[in-house]
Amino acid sequence: MPPPPLDGLRVVEQGSGVAAPLAGMLLADFGAEVVKVEPLGGDPERGTPAFEVFNRGKASVVIDPADSLDRLEALVAGADLCIAGGPAAALSGTPLDPALALARNRRLVHLHVAPYTDDAPWAGGAESESLLGAAAGVALRQFSFDGGPVDDVYAHVLTVQGVWAAACAVAALHERESSGAGQAVTVSGLHGVMIAAAGALTFDQAAPVAEGPRPGGPGGPVPYYRLYRCGDDEWLFLASLTPRFTERAFAVLGVDDLMTDERLGPRPRAAMLRPEHAAWVIDRIASVFAARPRHEWLDRLARAGVPAGPVLGREDWLDHPQLSAIGMRVELDDAAPGAVVMPGVPLKLSATPGSVRGPAPVLDVGAEVWAAPEPGGNGRRGGSRAEPGRGPLHGIRVLDLGAIIAGPFAASLLGELGAEVVKVEPPAGDSFRGPGFACYNKGQRSVVVDLTRPEGRDLLMHMAASADVVVDNYRPGVLGRLGVTYDDLRAVNNDIVTVTVTGFGEGGPLGDEPGFDPILQAMSGMMDAQGGDDDPVFFTIPVNDVAAASTAALGACLALFHRRRGGGGQKVTTSLAAMSALLQARELTRWPGSPPPPRGGRDHPGPGPVDRYHRVGDGWVRAQPAGGVEAPAELLGELAGLDRATAVGALEGAGVAAAPARRVGELTADPEVTAYRVVEPHPSRPGWWTTGPPARFSRTSLPTLEPASDLAQHTDDVLAEHGLSEGERAALRDAGVIK
Repeated sequence: MPPPPLDGLRVVEQGSGVAAPLAGMLLADFGAEVVKVEPLGGDPERGTPAFEVFNRGKASVVIDPADSLDRLEALVAGADLCIAGGPAAALSGTPLDPALALARNRRLVHLHVAPYTDDAPWAGGAESESLLGAAAGVALRQFSFDGGPVDDVYAHVLTVQGVWAAACAVAALHERESSGAGQAVTVSGLHGVMIAAAGALTFDQAAPVAEGPRPGGPGGPVPYYRLYRCGDDEWLFLASLTPRFTERAFAVLGVDDLMTDERLGPRPRAAMLRPEHAAWVIDRIASVFAARPRHEWLDRLARAGVPAGPVLGREDWLDHPQLSAIGMRVELDDAAPGAVVMPGVPLKLSATPGSVRGPAPVLDVGAEVWAAPEPGGNGRRGGSRAEPGRGPLHGIRVLDLGAIIAGPFAASLLGELGAEVVKVEPPAGDSFRGPGFACYNKGQRSVVVDLTRPEGRDLLMHMAASADVVVDNYRPGVLGRLGVTYDDLRAVNNDIVTVTVTGFGEGGPLGDEPGFDPILQAMSGMMDAQGGDDDPVFFTIPVNDVAAASTAALGACLALFHRRRGGGGQKVTTSLAAMSALLQARELTRWPGSPPPPRGGRDHPGPGPVDRYHRVGDGWVRAQPAGGVEAPAELLGELAGLDRATAVGALEGAGVAAAPARRVGELTADPEVTAYRVVEPHPSRPGWWTTGPPARFSRTSLPTLEPASDLAQHTDDVLAEHGLSEGERAALRDAGVIK
């Protein structure tokens, strides 16, 4: 078996919490030698499940800023990659300052994993899922009973930030193999929001803001895609997202008359989304589910081919046979806590697989000072120099066969890094075309090819012969029926990299089942834990989908890096099931006597009397004790009479970190956010806003992607580029093979 793709690479990592350590963990899983820099006394997270899982497979070195910065400087000078967490102000003038580090080691890739923008606007400047979610508009979009902000019990955004940071780092290393030069890369908390909440950040500024409760409460506002309580008081999620699934589900439930109800007009599924209709339709369907126990409904829906899943507790999820079958349950012997059970590697590479290489390090054990690399190192000097605005993956060609979110978004993220992406759609188009399509398909050119036709399959193979990556998220078995498996593609292009996202992974008792994001939210315990002792909660962010997209992009970058260093192509796979474990890594990691993970509750405001959302005169603010400082009780009592800005100022003045709970539309008025290109005016839709580049690269700056294209908009152009004459294209059009 070949060594893992990052074998021989040296990484120095400094940071606490989730995002920076998680990025380092993923690199260690795929072969990098990672040295974690800790302060005197160690990382404050030591002893927690978060530390055990996010720092596995690393060495540890304690650096006393008073007398041992020379050692840190030597580590950075000998590294291929430096990961620095925290605000930029804390790095300035230290060996982790990107300008100083790159001046001493010009081949270094310096990755800054920042808490908000480059710095943080709250006291202490520490990473915070809660403050980030408040300030970026995430918390006020969450489905809830009363319409106020909801505090996540999971670090969804920080997890996506960490995975995306790792992908950006590997993309920069891939580019270094040809240019011989390093660069500074920043993946901030707001960049994490741009990936995790991409659907929220493409919006019409003039659209009315929905204040107060929305129909459906925490179960969701879409009647055919939401939570329902059954007759035995158990919950399930009905995931009939597409028209075909909706028709089948309504037939099973005996409510198919809704599709012809005069109140809903000629487009009943669309009309059901409007507030004046959603409530009564939900009530109608809820009354039907309440008549029978959950197991009976799940059986009936399964026999009709309708996706649905039970709401389960998270305590047993890591022990589910499906998780073991896909390698997402591992057990390690750790000298401190003992036998530790944790999620495994969330990504599979067929030729150069990763592995959990060991437990979290003992403090100040295992690190050696590296010698500075020889000139030229493991890359070629004097190669082609990258041009600004092209991204580190410039020149890479991607074919996207995916639909809905996870597959297309993975391909689009490769486009964000500079790859050229062509979306290959069926004649009817991606079933997700409509609201939400634009944000997950930016930068892709649309080609319509009927892959069920032999001529269409041959055409795809012709395109794949000159492609680098093919992305899909088909249900298991579909690729085989179409004749476009990895082996089929490899027959025309031995260096091809394929990236596949499935619902439950390959193999295991559920491997052949379809998987939608909320089904995994339900089965993995996410919904139950967020709701606590109250109703379960459907996460507004498609958390498993967006995590899978960023993880798939990381897998593509790892495979391309391996290929650039002289290896061949390979098959990359990940799954929504793997994401459901990764996103809960802190909560699922356990050992005998480990602390119980937190649970939420009804419209969960936060875990403590200070550490929570507080109602103020014009909305809410999120407060979080910084450095052990608690707000004076009298100040908390005065917050209700203050506006958000005054309340945040008062809390910050008392040493408590705080942020206003904002609507997404408010971001357009924040000059720091717009200067950072978190949101910017849409190039072709007046009044709309969309996201800019979701990372910063100092030398290979990212392109500004074109909006998502119309169906078949680029069929002629792309096929002409692949050598098909006008006559050949006309014949294929006439035969219905292309559109």
